[in-house]
Amino acid sequence: MNDDEYDDEPELAGSQPAGDRPLRSPHLKTVMRVVVIVALVGLLLPGVLVTITTATRTATVTCSIYTAYYAPEAVSYSARFELVSAAGVGWNCYAVQYDGSELLVRAMGIIPGGVRLPSAPTERS
Repeated sequence: MNDDEYDDEPELAGSQPAGDRPLRSPHLKTVMRVVVIVALVGLLLPGVLVTITTATRTATVTCSIYTAYYAPEAVSYSARFELVSAAGVGWNCYAVQYDGSELLVRAMGIIPGGVRLPSAPTERS
């Protein structure tokens, strides 16, 4: 191979190396980092908020239907996301009784979905 083809490119002829001086100042690096972090938060935060809002709304509506079907004597209901519970991690639906006690009606999982009621009539005792 010819060493002439690896000589300095014409575009770089006459350019001076930066020497010991850094290409970007510390202030500019800090500003760039802040801009990148703000941009990432701006991209991710709306998606997280919409996901949480949708899951909360779905769990509330689903819990109201489950409570009306499985515990019609309940005075209210409560849908909560719990990390530690008897039903496990996820959304749980509780029926609030007249005396204030809560009865676990259904565990809805980490991502609450639509209502799944039995297709055949069930016998209630």
